Amino acid sequence: MEIQRGAPTKMVKENKNALLKSILIVTILISFTVLLGGGYWIFKEQAPRPLEITNQKGEVLLTKKSIMGGQAVWQKYGLMDYGTVLGHGSYMGPDYTAESLKIYTEGMQDFKANQQFGKDFSSLSEDEKSIIKNQVIKEMRKNRYNSSKDSLQLTDAQAFGLEKIREYYKGIFTKGDGWGLKANLIKDSDIPKTDRAYVDKGDQIKQISDFFFWTAWLSSTVRGGDKITYTNNWPYYEDAGNHMSFSAVWWSGASITILILMVGVILYFFYRYQFSMKEAYKEGNFPRIDLRKMPVTNSQVKTGKYFTVVSVLFFVQCMFGALLAHYYIEPDSFFGIKWIHDILPFNITKGYHLQLAIFWIATAWLGMGIYVAPLVGGYEPKKQGLLVDILFWALVILVGGSMAGEWLGAKGYLGNNWFLLGHSGWEYIELGRVWQLILIAGMFIWLFIVFRGIKAGLKKESDKGGLIHLLFYSAIAVPAFYIFALFINPDTSFTFADYWRWWIIHLWVEGIFEVFAVVVIGFLLVQLGLVTKKSTVRQLYFQLTLLLGSGVIGIGHHYYYNGSAEVWIALGAVFSALEVIPLTLLILEAYEQYKMMRDGGVDFPYKGTFWFLISVAIWNLVGAGVLGFLINLPAVAYFEHGQFLTPTHGHGSMMGVYGMFACAVLLYSLRNIVKPEAWNDKWIKFSCIMLNIGLAGMVFFSLLPVGFMQIKEAFYHGYAASRSSTFLKQDLVQTILTWRAVPDTIFLIGVIVLTLFCIKALFNLRKPTHKEEEKLPVKDLSVDEE
Repeated sequence: MEIQRGAPTKMVKENKNALLKSILIVTILISFTVLLGGGYWIFKEQAPRPLEITNQKGEVLLTKKSIMGGQAVWQKYGLMDYGTVLGHGSYMGPDYTAESLKIYTEGMQDFKANQQFGKDFSSLSEDEKSIIKNQVIKEMRKNRYNSSKDSLQLTDAQAFGLEKIREYYKGIFTKGDGWGLKANLIKDSDIPKTDRAYVDKGDQIKQISDFFFWTAWLSSTVRGGDKITYTNNWPYYEDAGNHMSFSAVWWSGASITILILMVGVILYFFYRYQFSMKEAYKEGNFPRIDLRKMPVTNSQVKTGKYFTVVSVLFFVQCMFGALLAHYYIEPDSFFGIKWIHDILPFNITKGYHLQLAIFWIATAWLGMGIYVAPLVGGYEPKKQGLLVDILFWALVILVGGSMAGEWLGAKGYLGNNWFLLGHSGWEYIELGRVWQLILIAGMFIWLFIVFRGIKAGLKKESDKGGLIHLLFYSAIAVPAFYIFALFINPDTSFTFADYWRWWIIHLWVEGIFEVFAVVVIGFLLVQLGLVTKKSTVRQLYFQLTLLLGSGVIGIGHHYYYNGSAEVWIALGAVFSALEVIPLTLLILEAYEQYKMMRDGGVDFPYKGTFWFLISVAIWNLVGAGVLGFLINLPAVAYFEHGQFLTPTHGHGSMMGVYGMFACAVLLYSLRNIVKPEAWNDKWIKFSCIMLNIGLAGMVFFSLLPVGFMQIKEAFYHGYAASRSSTFLKQDLVQTILTWRAVPDTIFLIGVIVLTLFCIKALFNLRKPTHKEEEKLPVKDLSVDEE
């Protein structure tokens, strides 16, 4: 409607939904107090990195600088995008902690067998083996760290195990691992001999070996004053005395029990106080939406190129995903073409696949925010289009520059600047520090653009917790929460760095994006006149309380086995289980959206958006909720941690929820800036169907069965066996991964159709209908319904 001029009226501040606001604020304060308090505990209780590690004669074997240098080497070459350490990273290579623990243990067994029986452990009788096994377990689990001297003394058997680790990885990083790791990956010529950034002087392969040994030591050494190791007895390996802890069993059962209780409690409040959205129209009187009369501004039209780039990045990201899937079948080439693997080895391809996913999804959301801003404020601010162009080219530089930097860094071409300009070494935040800063700056520019657009609406909305303010608060959180990536440096202890890393992956991607998505969906439904503002705001407070109340502390399920204290098993198990509830309730909202689309009939212009919104709700329940719940139970995670069930959940939630939502907001924005006659819902429907079928096939007929086989392998033969290339080379595993090409192709067809649609849309954009600072005939969302 038109914005009316009139005599100025005194703004009266209102405080609607005061109780709901108070509950949300208290929930946020408690949740982040627990999380930050737990972070301080992680910092204080993290496994020590001794200043010196000596043998029984007092000779120094390795130092803290060597351990830190090894971690930097691990990061510099992007090896977290190939294998894992302490279960965190990628799934092609081994878990280097579990592999090192096995080598370390077997080395100690051979040392003691030769010392006592004059022959290797494998040549002993069963009774003799039992004697040696018990001696090794007792010896390796004893904590000999001296905190007053910050030193650790190894027994002769442990020192022998260390040398075995060094010998093994000297061969691996010189000759390759016979799977997906290239020979001579780590070269001392890649960085200066002296004045190295984060890497210690001397042989880099020896340093990374020492880092792997340190993770094996902390995973098999009992924490001071406790009965379990620094990693809560993970990874599972009987010869090292690592068995599931009591807490993992107890809190698995307790979390399910508490979940059942809370489902009843929350459903009671949901229905008792009617927190569902209420339709704003009467039956048979669905609001008519004439797109030709929809106002369009210069900045809104300029978002068209954002969405086209989004679709192209989506396509490129999927091509990298297809290459990754192929590497599991043919790890060192692409259908015999070696130079492709030489240019794009698994670790670099994996980094691109993850970063491009974040880029295209985030850019879609940023573009939607830019489009929506004038509708909220009621006019187009001066020079808004120029700022939109500046942000666009900043994002282009960011994507191109960071990808080039990651390639150069992981290839060893950046010398001491590998962390600043190259590959940071952390999965999901592969961007070098300079690119991280540019990304943060870009997001704050976006926030400024959005603020300029909605400023008038913010001023007019008397309730500081109203719909427009909620939209703004959720927008602020998008750049604000990425800042925590800056808390991680190559010399930060792995355990504490992993604490902050999950702030990005879980709180930023899974948390803040979820909050932003819920608010945006509510906003769009109100803006379209489909639901009442009053009921929507009430439901948003209810949903946000559940999301943040469970999701913030639920981050703890990532801290079970990375060297953090045992308390995270309890916190992570319970609150991760509760995360299922708000995700399930979104199904109810999806059904309401389906009814609205049905009521709109054939003339409803936003069918494409609603198809994807319904997909979001379904995958929220299945991908994020059900599959997430499966792997978050400590008793399951103990054997599964870092296996194929993790990307099963990851694909179902990242693409199923955030990717589908990005498609939804992309289509909503494009629908309003593309000429109506150039629109074709058949393309969108076909793309949506193909994407959902392909994703379901990928998840349930490929990743899930391999994940089940892998967890069974870990249960019967130890975790290291489940992560070895021997497991991946099994005929059945290879057959399943080969047939994955079918759902992948179906999915890719959906991506191609969407990409072609967006490219075509770019050439059929509407002309701006209103100039800068000209009032727009839009619904004033700062005013409540009568």
